Amino acid sequence: MSDLVLTERDGPIAVVALNRPDALNALSDELMEQLVSTLQELDRDDEVRCIVLGGNDKAFAAGADIAELARSSAIDLYYQRRIERWDAIRGLWTPLVAAVSGYCLGGGCELALACDLIVASESAKFGQPETGVGVLPGAGGTQRLTRAVGKALAMDVILSGRFLAAEEALAAGLVARVVPEGEWLDEAKRVAQEIASKAPIATRLAKEGIDRAYEGPLQLGLEYERRLLYLAFASDDAKEGLTAFMEKRKPEFKGR
Repeated sequence: MSDLVLTERDGPIAVVALNRPDALNALSDELMEQLVSTLQELDRDDEVRCIVLGGNDKAFAAGADIAELARSSAIDLYYQRRIERWDAIRGLWTPLVAAVSGYCLGGGCELALACDLIVASESAKFGQPETGVGVLPGAGGTQRLTRAVGKALAMDVILSGRFLAAEEALAAGLVARVVPEGEWLDEAKRVAQEIASKAPIATRLAKEGIDRAYEGPLQLGLEYERRLLYLAFASDDAKEGLTAFMEKRKPEFKGR
């Protein structure tokens, strides 16, 4: 297998880069297999406290591999369980920051939506143009995009195929931060380092709580949040954080 996914470590963060520049990082079956395997391996590493997922200046990912998709039947898609790979990414414990520059379309947009937050370059363009080739977003696009930006804008993007520029995506709630061109990866790393500096147990539990708010009704989310708080409070990190605050020093979190 070629190196369609590149990885580097920077202290407690890992940077994962899609590496298919000749195809604008189109999400082939082989690339997605490598990506999920890489992310799951990093997720099992207790020394990794945040992961950055990016592409290159021109594209985060311009969508699915259309040629590969065109050769598949509905039964192929069902048995190959390709879509379930997005579920595996969404199920990671480790916080995942998408670093987006250039095109972020179709499956690429759905991949960014499966991350916990998105840092975007001013050059970023988000879209779900699948209806233009006779299909529709099938890896979470109709659901996660609608929850992120609302029904009206999701309808516009998915049905008309128009792209959202970075600032419009920021205003709509799709992305967390927009930075000048050339700074997208550095900013994503800075965000990841900030996340990694926090108590890892509390961070993972907070991520679970936010996901529950995103995916379900309020009252159930509040009840779930309360249980997460009690669990976090039972950790050694909570004792260390509270003690350090009172002693006016920086906490030393151990992930226990």
